[in-house]
Amino acid sequence: MAVRTVLVIDDNPAVASAMAVLLRLRDIRTVAARTPEEGLATLARERVDLVIADMNFRADTTSGEEGAALFRALRAAQPDLPVILITAWTHLETAVQLVKAGAADYVSKPWDNDKLLSTVENLLELAEATRERERLQRVLRQRRERLAKQYNVRDIVFESEAMERAVELACRVARADVPVLITGPNGAGKERIAEIVHANSGVRSGPFVAVNCGAIPADLVEAELFGAEVGAYTGANKARVGRFQLANGGTLFLDEIGNLPVGGQVKLLRVLETGQFEQLGSSHTRSTRVRVVSATNADVPALIRAGRFREDLYYRLNAIEIALPPLAERTEDILPLAQHFLGADFELSEDAMGALLAHDWPGNVRELRNAIERAKLLAANRVVSVADLNLPATQRPAVQEGDSLTREIIEAGLRKAGGNISRAAQSLGLSRQALYRRMERFGLKT
Repeated sequence: MAVRTVLVIDDNPAVASAMAVLLRLRDIRTVAARTPEEGLATLARERVDLVIADMNFRADTTSGEEGAALFRALRAAQPDLPVILITAWTHLETAVQLVKAGAADYVSKPWDNDKLLSTVENLLELAEATRERERLQRVLRQRRERLAKQYNVRDIVFESEAMERAVELACRVARADVPVLITGPNGAGKERIAEIVHANSGVRSGPFVAVNCGAIPADLVEAELFGAEVGAYTGANKARVGRFQLANGGTLFLDEIGNLPVGGQVKLLRVLETGQFEQLGSSHTRSTRVRVVSATNADVPALIRAGRFREDLYYRLNAIEIALPPLAERTEDILPLAQHFLGADFELSEDAMGALLAHDWPGNVRELRNAIERAKLLAANRVVSVADLNLPATQRPAVQEGDSLTREIIEAGLRKAGGNISRAAQSLGLSRQALYRRMERFGLKT
């Protein structure tokens, strides 16, 4: 584990010495610099996890302007580096404004040792977690790029590891001439995975034909799948070409296979086993070469136990299973998908992003797409707000939407965090800047 390092930039050497003694109790290394220029030079030549910077460096000034300039320079050098400002009452307002602009926090002189240690530890933990998350994101991004170079992934948008596994499995099994069953909730993207299987299969130059088995009336299943001669059933005034015939030489995607009537299941099993079928009203046997990919949101083993699905058909369809998790279990995909549906001409407000991440998405990707398409029609100045999304009030308790936070909740969060803005913001599910805005709205003092 790398040694945690804090850079203290203060013209008073006693400040850096005192902090070095204090932070050494937590095995935190301290590097000192007495001027902004020296601090920036130190930052350029060695790894620093956190900066504690004074607001003034000349004896004849108390405006905090030097600290503000140093903060801007630190942000320009390393935008994600946490910065704690050391303030005096004469420039407290400047420090608060800088925190709103992105500084991690501020401590007042003379500082409270316990509070300072707690603030530093929290920020170092957050920084470490951020670095680890960014490292994992880089690894995943590299794997996604390799996947996209090696296979045709149909421009699918994802950042979660769960979806990466599903997409990679779809690409790998595509070449094998075996049936694939895609499982997952409605709207999770099962048809897009089926398209990826087709695009990387040996029949990718053939047609991709999709049919929703749950939307076919029971008395028309045979005609829909295998075709029908003229007069084969009431209203059959012309010959009907079945989906197996349309998909010949390509892929047939049978969506919601769990809803297929038992009679249709018998016919489907036969064509899967022999590659042969007869059109409704005909005794002529036809042959077809079709790659079958099916999908369901149902608990098929439960349907088998209930006598509503043939066990032999299930095992025939389920040579390879690709399971898609619901969108609520892959929150990393929410914002990338939302931005993809928005397009380059629109953007999401901070509160809108929070609302998207907080929503449970029972309708999965389909619901997200519909919400974004509706919001685009309502957005003013091409910026989507929470109101434009019009999401239901029910949210995940782990992430609270800022506008639902009352004065009492904000005060309780601040008390629990001992007045530490970073800790309070984290516990309330807000950014520091968002917490400061709520505090201003309720007239709360730091």
